[in-house]
Amino acid sequence: MKNVLITGASGGIGSAMAVAFAKEGCNIAVHCNKNRKRAQELAKILCESYRVNAISVSADVSDRSSVNAMYDEIDKEFGKIDVLVNNSGIAQQKLFTEITQDEWNIMIGVNLDGVFNCTQEVLLRYMIKNHSGVILNVSSMWGQTGASCEVHYSAAKAGVIGLTKALAKEVGLSGIRVNCICPGVVMTDMMKDFDEETVNQLREESALNMLGTPKDIADAAVFLCSEKAKFITGQVLGVNGGFI
Repeated sequence: MKNVLITGASGGIGSAMAVAFAKEGCNIAVHCNKNRKRAQELAKILCESYRVNAISVSADVSDRSSVNAMYDEIDKEFGKIDVLVNNSGIAQQKLFTEITQDEWNIMIGVNLDGVFNCTQEVLLRYMIKNHSGVILNVSSMWGQTGASCEVHYSAAKAGVIGLTKALAKEVGLSGIRVNCICPGVVMTDMMKDFDEETVNQLREESALNMLGTPKDIADAAVFLCSEKAKFITGQVLGVNGGFI
């Protein structure tokens, strides 16, 4: 039975991933930053519904000491992590010329530094010495193409793509696979500030004339972390309904 850490698991995509991996019989570390109650509730549901071991853990992924403390907690319960899904992320729409230094630092800190912190620690603690492991990073289609009024978000997510490709080459001989998913427009809480007209326009821009669901991303994640994808590493999979 594999042990899986999913960062940002209290959110829409993260919680769908937690359920999808639990259905496959995996033990789940449900990470959150501030919404501990929601993470605890999800962990309880996973334990009761799928007969797996699930725990809630909290950390500010942009803070290495906080990440290390999270792994210490996981050590006590699981002993190791076999699969890391770097899903934590924040977004903001703002003109580039109006982005403050603090907003830039926070965006890069959570979306890119967080991937560095969680990934480096999981490699050092478990995966390299065990000569096995899977790391899945969640970027965005805007990391591939860039988005107007989301320059800091696009830059961070593009960095995640570059990290994925480079790291896969570095750790492949250690039996570790590293891949990346780039979701398109997915109906989560991040979409709550968009009006109905904008949402409909986004839907019409996709080749399938539909928007994604968290389950669409979760299904792709489970596949890339499974033995069915054992010959896949260093890849960037767009799950965007043909939007790009």
